[in-house]
Amino acid sequence: MRTYILILILQLLIFLNMSPVNAQKRGSVWCFGDSALIDFKDTANIITGTSIVKSRGSCASISDSTGNLLFYTSYDLSIQISGTDPIKVYGKNNQVILNGDSIQGGAWYRELVIVPDPASINLFYVFHIGVTQDFGLYYTTVDMAANSGQGAVIQKNVQLENFKAVDCLSAIKHGNGRDWWVFFRRYNNSPAAPNNDWYLYLITPSGVINQPIQMIGSIQSTGFGQISFNASGNRMAYINYKGLIELYDFNRCTGIISSPVTISSENSQAPWPENWSSEFSPSGNFLYMTQIAAFPPDSCYLIQFDLNSANIAQSADTIWVTPFEENMGQLKMALDGKMYLTTNYKGGYPYADTSYNYINMNLTRINSPDSLGTACNLQPFSFYLGGKRTYFGLPNNPDYDLPALAGSPCDTLVSQNELAGAAAIGSIHVYYHPAWEKAFINASNLKGKTGKLLVYDIQGKVVHSEPLRIQNGYYTRDLSMIGRADGVYLVVVETEQERLVKKILID
Repeated sequence: MRTYILILILQLLIFLNMSPVNAQKRGSVWCFGDSALIDFKDTANIITGTSIVKSRGSCASISDSTGNLLFYTSYDLSIQISGTDPIKVYGKNNQVILNGDSIQGGAWYRELVIVPDPASINLFYVFHIGVTQDFGLYYTTVDMAANSGQGAVIQKNVQLENFKAVDCLSAIKHGNGRDWWVFFRRYNNSPAAPNNDWYLYLITPSGVINQPIQMIGSIQSTGFGQISFNASGNRMAYINYKGLIELYDFNRCTGIISSPVTISSENSQAPWPENWSSEFSPSGNFLYMTQIAAFPPDSCYLIQFDLNSANIAQSADTIWVTPFEENMGQLKMALDGKMYLTTNYKGGYPYADTSYNYINMNLTRINSPDSLGTACNLQPFSFYLGGKRTYFGLPNNPDYDLPALAGSPCDTLVSQNELAGAAAIGSIHVYYHPAWEKAFINASNLKGKTGKLLVYDIQGKVVHSEPLRIQNGYYTRDLSMIGRADGVYLVVVETEQERLVKKILID
């Protein structure tokens, strides 16, 4: 009997551990290109359909937790692009949702990303940037419960920044599994104003929160780039049109970008190698990149880098070369564990009504992206789009189901008070005085009487722990940080009922 019970418990644990994997459906529907749609909800039966997208690049889509399409966004080709606001938001029925037009943007490649509002299951942010017009970073809010469940835009074109942006908007889930980070870079090609700036925003139930600008990595001077993340979100790549390829570490808890590794530097003068897209393999061991030959373009290349190599640049392996007619575009991993690649026939946009061929009616598929060299099993033009066509782009959908960093101090940012919706929510304030090398900690509205004070370093290691006592809901402590290495630390006040976290920087 005891053995039988243990088997049942083991089966239950296995089921619970598998359930999150099976629920990874929110990015399962891709709407892109010329009316193309792919539904990866059932990876054993991938189906194609029809969208209303007419986009050479920028597009994004999101589904519910079971994989049913909620809405998508792209620009409308029928609107004159120059000097207009052509982006629209479409519902699952391929109709513009209420108030879902006249959204600022352009007609580039990585201008759009959809981020769920952590405060509501029905609210979503559409972030959009201006590369050549309507400069800056904006957001638009979508309420999918509005208009009798058909969805509506309830807030539009809220400007966060007003300068020219690099075409590289991206997002990744916070380490707590609830909040989000949104990224982009500033575009300034003036030699008098070199730029290695990174702009981050933290999306929480409290709204959109601006983060300190991070200046790290190589200076870049082009408006076309791309940010891509590995599967666990702790490493990212940045490439640009002038040949720059760099790797970074990323801390999903703190938002800190660090440890830049330059694989290829930016060219100061044309002709440029025109790096177009990059994507990590599922294990993160390989980075794939598409590249168009120096101007005038006559060839395109799919390149694989071995990230475990002692010399990553020298590990570059050209997997596929095509003529310009078979112009390579975006790379993207799908839920079936395969990598997909677009090809834009002669780089054209828009296609003539008669321009249908094997190049623009199929995606190329890499069946084993975690295998070295030709063992990756590249199958050119092997995925038929059901009569639809592709351009350069694929949806800029982040991993909506990326889990929290289990065991990390940042996976419990939601206090019990917040979950209960209590009026008086515990708060913590920490000020680090560099001259005195002390952290002044003040917490209020605390629940409980006893607890712990914990300090974690950036690797999640506990570097200080002590018991604490709460007096009338308050806790105060002047904590010496003498001897601590420079870097980011998390100060945690943990009681019987809640856990409050604050980030400090020692430099």
